[in-house]
Amino acid sequence: MSATLGMLSLLVRDYDEAIAYYTRTLGFTLIEDTVLSETKRWVVIAPGADGARLLLAKAANETQHAFVGNQTGGRVFLFLYVSDFDATYERYHAAGVHFIGAPRQEEYGKVVVFEDFYGNRWDMIERQ
Repeated sequence: MSATLGMLSLLVRDYDEAIAYYTRTLGFTLIEDTVLSETKRWVVIAPGADGARLLLAKAANETQHAFVGNQTGGRVFLFLYVSDFDATYERYHAAGVHFIGAPRQEEYGKVVVFEDFYGNRWDMIERQ
């Protein structure tokens, strides 16, 4: 069997604010934004041409709203592989991205944790 993880759903408060943050601040590409109903859209973003995409899912009830920014209980949730760590770090820092700690070298590569607009934690990694 051959399989690929194609997309992850990411809870957000608002489609437009999420699109603005992920595309303008993090430099992701808006792949699709299709209106499905008065309250629901199919919004797909990606950091690059390869790899998994994110489906931005607007929280629809109180339970979902409670998990916006905390889908994994405060653990790192997403892993962003970059080809030029230093340039990406500087660009994100200049854009106001909130980093948790300083960049560090690990045996698998250079890494730093950051929080997105909602508080989800990401590992940004330049793999060796």
